Amino acid sequence: MTKTNTMPAQRWVQLGLGLICMAAISSPQYVWALFTKPMTSAFHVGLPAIQVTFSLLVLLQTFLSPFQGWLIGKFGPRLLLSTGALFTGLSWVLASHVTTVMGLYLTYGLLGGIGTGMIYVGVVGHMVQWFPDRRGFATGMVAAGYGFGAVLTTFPISAAIKAAGYQHALLEWGIILGAVGIAAALGLKRPDPAWETAAPRAASVAHPAVKEGTASFTSGQMLRTPLFWLMFAMMTMMAASGLMVISQFGAFSRDWGLGDALVFGLPALPLALSIDRITNGLTRPFFGWVSDQIGRENTMLIAFGIEGLAIAIWLLTRNDATVFVLMSGVVFFGWGEIFSLFPSTLTDTFGPKHATANYGFLYLAFGVAGVLGGPLAALLHKATGSWMPVFELVIAMNFVTALLALFVLKPMRRRWLTSSGTPAPAAVIVGREALDSI
Repeated sequence: MTKTNTMPAQRWVQLGLGLICMAAISSPQYVWALFTKPMTSAFHVGLPAIQVTFSLLVLLQTFLSPFQGWLIGKFGPRLLLSTGALFTGLSWVLASHVTTVMGLYLTYGLLGGIGTGMIYVGVVGHMVQWFPDRRGFATGMVAAGYGFGAVLTTFPISAAIKAAGYQHALLEWGIILGAVGIAAALGLKRPDPAWETAAPRAASVAHPAVKEGTASFTSGQMLRTPLFWLMFAMMTMMAASGLMVISQFGAFSRDWGLGDALVFGLPALPLALSIDRITNGLTRPFFGWVSDQIGRENTMLIAFGIEGLAIAIWLLTRNDATVFVLMSGVVFFGWGEIFSLFPSTLTDTFGPKHATANYGFLYLAFGVAGVLGGPLAALLHKATGSWMPVFELVIAMNFVTALLALFVLKPMRRRWLTSSGTPAPAAVIVGREALDSI
């Protein structure tokens, strides 16, 4: 059996290791809320000062991603992702010993943001190289792992805080998460060059609806194309629309009189947030898989349209607590797939060779949306005294992005792939053999 033919079996191991890496770095973001109350007491400061830590974590996770992607592309996933896991674990270990808010910013915020960003961008870039025929599904799986990973740690970390204090929880779980992440990252390796050459053309044969080029482009070449900036604008709009809802979820639900409502015997707001976490995770591999079957842009039209329609129904029935809870799950089922559809589309368009570095630049769109989403929603509400303009803008961004996918992105990508692609019949033949063994 040739080395190329062993690639399909090995790549499922790589997917599993990538999932573990993502799960190991999810806690700094998703369990942060458990630490805010004890930290405000320990540092004798208000909540806004403590929340700067979280802002630093998210901003550094996104805005350093182009540089981190370039490093991973140059030195390989094993070294850089191991370093990212080390930084992530170390950020909690060091934060357990700091005595000032500035120390918290430098450890949990700065070091943690660098570490988590390195792994997030690196794992997504790694998957699009290993799964040219299932890019949507593979990126969706690891993106879901980032969300679901905290499900495994939330209750144990909460128990550790109650039993021995937040410092002990940070120290103990920093060591655990860092060690798990490093162990998984050490098993990562790039696919064989023969697989990278053969598989993309074979993927086009296996999934004709997915349009993919045969050439790879550097980040510099990509950044000079209007096509990239269209994708950047689309991802920014979709990310911002979701973040505008997420950031103000509690505020508008209380304004709608749902703060104390019960649904199925449970408080409406916590129940909605729990359902959202599940659907926001499930949508990533699901719509990623759908896009592998029917094409990226067609899937975008469906998914973004679902979110826009669900938010419209949400708005029209905003006083019904049951509909509020159910529609919130649908809203986030139509949002979370941006983390599988956009990296897959980007790699289909600009090739797998520089995929990690290229995605680092596209991932900046989420950082831009993070800066705009929450503040923009708050400013609109403050200026108008109503949530209506906020939701009208969110609905408009969803439908505009859905239409852009079908009527602008799809023909632009078709023209780009026609002009930049080169025939590679030998690659198709070899690639078919490789895919036949999957």
